[in-house]
Amino acid sequence: MSNFVLAFRSKPDVMATEEEISDWNAWFQKLGGSVVDKGNRIGEVTLLGEGAGANQISGYSVIDASDFSGAVEIAKGCPGLKYGGSVEVGQPIAM
Repeated sequence: MSNFVLAFRSKPDVMATEEEISDWNAWFQKLGGSVVDKGNRIGEVTLLGEGAGANQISGYSVIDASDFSGAVEIAKGCPGLKYGGSVEVGQPIAM
């Protein structure tokens, strides 16, 4: 088992509805012990450099999965995906 970071992205200045919040809570409950750090939502964001996109980072979590493909499978259940958001999956590298 290894830790993976899920970086959630959504459109700027969009507040989550009660339905979305309920979906997120249900998803985290379903993940159970796979959640290492539920993380936080992120407010104000400034992107430096090239490549500004339609979605900006809006939160993150750390999960435990058997391998990278297992982490991707978990991320596919991210409720933000059905509301126009996206999720990036990354594995921390020891420095």
